[in-house]
Amino acid sequence: MAKRYPTYSRHTRSALALLGEQVKLARKRRRWSEIALAERAGVDRGTVRNVEAGNPRVAIGTSFEIANLVGVPLFSDDQSALSRELSRSREMLALLPKKIQPKKSVDDDF
Repeated sequence: MAKRYPTYSRHTRSALALLGEQVKLARKRRRWSEIALAERAGVDRGTVRNVEAGNPRVAIGTSFEIANLVGVPLFSDDQSALSRELSRSREMLALLPKKIQPKKSVDDDF
């Protein structure tokens, strides 16, 4: 049986394409080949090509690491700003319930 992959929204596909184009542009500006970037990232050339093509099946960590290696900013160039945002998100999450209960439908049909 063939493996089924999820469908992705147009917005998601566009974001992946943009990240891929930014990675490709940054790699070429550094004058790195696909193979050189793959070696630095510890992946094969096909993975670099998939990231640059905006393939949604590449692991997000791999995509982010490749983007970071060529200097594509992820959320913020400033590490301290990134740390502050992460801390802020964690503080906000701490205020919310640990578990979310699904809404129960009320049978109000008398």
